[in-house]
Formats: sequence, structure tokens, C-alpha cells
Amino acid sequence: MKITEKVKSFEDACQILGIEPNIPQVEMLPENHQKAIIAHYKLVIIAQALNEGWKPNWDDDDEYKYYPWFDMEGSSSGSGFSYLGYGHWYSDSYFGSRLCFKSRELARYIGETFVDLYREYFVLD
Repeated sequence: MKITEKVKSFEDACQILGIEPNIPQVEMLPENHQKAIIAHYKLVIIAQALNEGWKPNWDDDDEYKYYPWFDMEGSSSGSGFSYLGYGHWYSDSYFGSRLCFKSRELARYIGETFVDLYREYFVLD
């Protein structure tokens, strides 16, 4: 069974990783950032499960790293935030993204399936 068939929720990702689906305490943060921090945490856990142990090698210039791409200006749906596609980049950085993926398919999957979490993470209300 493909990993995308196993990970349909944050709870599924936690189960695959063998961790409790607990949410970090964020009450000490400004209220307008709490939802974003929780969304980022959930996305990191989901990404870890989807990548099945893969970690980006930032010393390998030939290794593609994929991430979902979003339209922040709006869409025909009127949501103002929608999944648009995927991207990949070449980097000389020694600091990696926790939200990049080993394949285009995984970047597309998380962008489409978890667009609401990405919205909570990226958009400041």
C-alpha cells in the first residue's frame, strides 16, 4: 500500500510514526500565531510520515527537493488561497526545509490533501 493511502490525517501520520497525536502547548504565544504554530507542527509530522525516513541531502546538488506551491492571491473558488502545483529547487544551503519532499507526487499530495493546514500556517488573519 502506498504511503499516500495510509496518511489521510495528522492522526494517521502519528500512528505511522508511533507517536501520540498530542498538540504542543502554545498558550504563551500571541493568540494570532497559535493556530499557525499548531498547523506547522502537524505539517512537519505529516511530512515526516509521507517521506518514510527520507531526509534531504543539502550537500547533494543533484538531489531534487519538492514542495507544494500555492496561489496566495485568490482563485476561481474565491478562497484566496489554493493549491496550485509543486516546485523544486536547487540550493547550496546547509539548512533544510522540514516541509520538502522526496518526490513531486508527495508534494502534490500534501498540497491538495492538507491545503487547509497550509492555509492556517501561511495566512495571517
